[in-house]
Amino acid sequence: MPLDDAKAVKSVRLEGGQVLVDVELGFPLGRDRDRLQAVLQGLLDTHPEVGPSRVSVTWKIGRHAVQGNLQPLPGIANVVAVASGKGGVGKSTTAVNLALALALDGARVGLLDADIYGPSQPRMMGLQGERPVSVDGKRIEPLEAHGVKVMSIGFLIEEEQPMVWRGPMVTQALTQLLSDTNWGELDYLVVDMPPGTGDIQLTLAQRVPVSGAVVVTTPQDIALLDARKGLRMFQKVNVPVLGVVENMSTHVCSKCGHEEPIFGSGGGSRMADQYGVSLLASLPLDIRIRAQTDGGRPTVVADPDGPLGQAYLEMARRTAARLSVAESTRGAGPRITVEET
Repeated sequence: MPLDDAKAVKSVRLEGGQVLVDVELGFPLGRDRDRLQAVLQGLLDTHPEVGPSRVSVTWKIGRHAVQGNLQPLPGIANVVAVASGKGGVGKSTTAVNLALALALDGARVGLLDADIYGPSQPRMMGLQGERPVSVDGKRIEPLEAHGVKVMSIGFLIEEEQPMVWRGPMVTQALTQLLSDTNWGELDYLVVDMPPGTGDIQLTLAQRVPVSGAVVVTTPQDIALLDARKGLRMFQKVNVPVLGVVENMSTHVCSKCGHEEPIFGSGGGSRMADQYGVSLLASLPLDIRIRAQTDGGRPTVVADPDGPLGQAYLEMARRTAARLSVAESTRGAGPRITVEET
């Protein structure tokens, strides 16, 4: 994304005979901030006619508008929903690595496991068996792992206990997990949505103030059919879709490293083009991702500098960058929406 499109060039001014360029990103950049600053400085230095110059790169994460007449959650700048039209496409793995990558880049991040029927984040974050506490008897303190605050129904029940609840009970439980957790101040709350596009998912999309959504799919046509439904659901309730993540785009052989598109190729890209959204990442099917996540140290934590960890970091930056140019609540006027009832 060009700096102009990201509205990142804050000022260009002459001071003391030196050209000063201030770049302020709307998303975190972590260790690569210095690299970007050096690249920009190098570009200026190749133009001696500019004269002495200095580039400064910073970031500031803003609060962005949410759907309908909902009010943003206190202390939480942005809620990012990670969803899929069906289960089994790696949505939870994508969500946990997205949250961890944003935190590694310097953001304050929370992770809400909204899959009441199949909570997986306690195991993925290495927190299975842990129990949250309440200091004041009113709000629950989230657990924390790898620099991310985490809440899940899985912390309150036994791992193998089934949740035999109907839709209204599930919605109420999730609302309580969201509002009764002492999240503190967060730049991003990543919500691992339950799979599907039924009543529960639609109700959550209407009741939870979401700044943007990420849709996860695999390349084959069957998965894309359901992923399109998930994307259209968010559009219907006026939640901006930040982009599509194509998971399991290629299979990487653990013996020889050969890559093969066993689920087809290009499906996520075609879907993104069809709906005018970004393709945030094409991620491989790799046994290391599964092993690391099952072991409670997802890829971004286990190997942040490896090619898999870097793929998730790039996905997170693209996601945060797309959100950074979305409508801001600051100065936003009232919006009128017409919904079928």
